[in-house]
Amino acid sequence: MNQAHYHLALNHLPIIIPMIGLLVLIGGFLTQSEIVKRTACLIFVLGALVTIPAIGTGEGAEEAVENITGISEITIHEHEETAETFALLSYILGIAALTAFWLSWKKSRFARYVAHVLIAYSAVVIYFAVQTGNSGGRIRHPEIIAENAT
Repeated sequence: MNQAHYHLALNHLPIIIPMIGLLVLIGGFLTQSEIVKRTACLIFVLGALVTIPAIGTGEGAEEAVENITGISEITIHEHEETAETFALLSYILGIAALTAFWLSWKKSRFARYVAHVLIAYSAVVIYFAVQTGNSGGRIRHPEIIAENAT
């Protein structure tokens, strides 16, 4: 397997994991369960961690496809820029989630507020995750290219 294979195998995880984390966090609020909220925090941390290899394999994936006929260098560059922004936001979400986890563990009165911030911030991260996924899909999926042209 080359870097493109690894990138394709990994790149969906940093997009899907924060979505799951957000749902679990909302579930924690609905059930008023600190354990469920802490679980959501750890899911967000996992999402940040899997972003590292997804980004790390991107350059190799670019080299594998950049000389293929029909592949736009502009589209690759747009995806790369979007992915870098998303990765930074994902790392910040992971750090914020660790902070929220620690505050919850210590039963701090600020834990609830930080968890509310995580809900809003994770929605922002998910937005950028979707944008990154769509820009990556436009590199090689003609059905996405056609959809965006209309």
